[in-house]
Amino acid sequence: MAVAEPPTRGGAYLDHAATSPIPENVLDAYVEALRVTGNPASTHGHGQGASEMLESARERLARALGCDHAELTLTGGGTESINLALKGTYWARRRAGAGPVILIADGEHHATVESAEWLRDAQGARLRWLPIDAEGRLRPETLAAAISEAGPDQVALVSFLWANNEVGTIQPVRELCSVAASAGIPVHVDAVAALGQVPINFREAGADLLSVSAHKVGGPVGVGALVVGRRVVADSLFHGGAQQRSRSGTQDVAGAVAFAAALEAAIEPDGSPRADRIVRLAELRDRLIQGVRAIDPSAVLRGADPLSDRLPGNAHFTFPGCQGDSLVYLLDAAGVSVSVGSACQAGVAEISHVLLAMGLPESEAVGALRFTLAPDTRDDEIAALLAALPQALERARAAGLA
Repeated sequence: MAVAEPPTRGGAYLDHAATSPIPENVLDAYVEALRVTGNPASTHGHGQGASEMLESARERLARALGCDHAELTLTGGGTESINLALKGTYWARRRAGAGPVILIADGEHHATVESAEWLRDAQGARLRWLPIDAEGRLRPETLAAAISEAGPDQVALVSFLWANNEVGTIQPVRELCSVAASAGIPVHVDAVAALGQVPINFREAGADLLSVSAHKVGGPVGVGALVVGRRVVADSLFHGGAQQRSRSGTQDVAGAVAFAAALEAAIEPDGSPRADRIVRLAELRDRLIQGVRAIDPSAVLRGADPLSDRLPGNAHFTFPGCQGDSLVYLLDAAGVSVSVGSACQAGVAEISHVLLAMGLPESEAVGALRFTLAPDTRDDEIAALLAALPQALERARAAGLA
């Protein structure tokens, strides 16, 4: 019996922050690794062959992220990595005598927000939300003041994004890590959105924990990593084997191999993003921004400006008089895929907590639309968006705000 081909969708895909397609060379590496038989924890020849492949991939990932291979724990994606960082570090720090305060920047990814809220509700943590500025940036002086107010001995950990996953603003990571380090407080940095778009070096940044995910750079979904520096301990979320320093469970050899292949395709040997990719990304983003502004001069670019302070593949607008969900629907009907924000909240009608934290009133934040690109985004995809946008705006404004 013939097997039907899976459905495909053409058109313009401008939602790479949600997930990015797997390039052919990465897919080939993934499929080849899936053919390998053997549990990497087994002591026989098949198992040891799988283990060698796994540890080679771990070494490649560690080199790309600027950490030691022993510091890199493979996870089932970015969400698990963030949960492990916050919960595992909080438990270990409390056991060692640290206070119950967790400092979290406003506008964080929901994986961070909800992990921290669970620790508050179920584990007695005391959350302190750190305000961000109108561009989505956490300022070092804000962090320093919060540490001073809480008392350094009362703070279990600090967590913030390397770059905001909605508006693309890049944080002053080294300065923030330095503030926390001077107070003896471990720092977790969520680098999921930033990976492959800005230089990331764990050692140079001064972070203690770093979360990344494969599918944001063309790797498979369900594969991620948490870098746990040697100065900190993160208790495991899972128990039953202790296969890794902070995680139990059979390790995904093929996922690690594909993640390493995808990350190496995105960065130079020194860990910085490939210059040709970043130049291409920035050119596409700037063309998109110019086109949107020409079509609708009332549209407001949200996030850092100058553009050099934001991710090169991110353009985030609010459109007055429009509802973002309506625009997503109307553009999708025209064959253009965009989003209102994080895909982790897909299907949930809510106003962006990031924009609200940046000080926008609900009446403006409701009109949010995020465009995210990849180096292989085609010129005709930008053209398709700009061709479809005028009618989408007209119809969305006619529909009004819910």
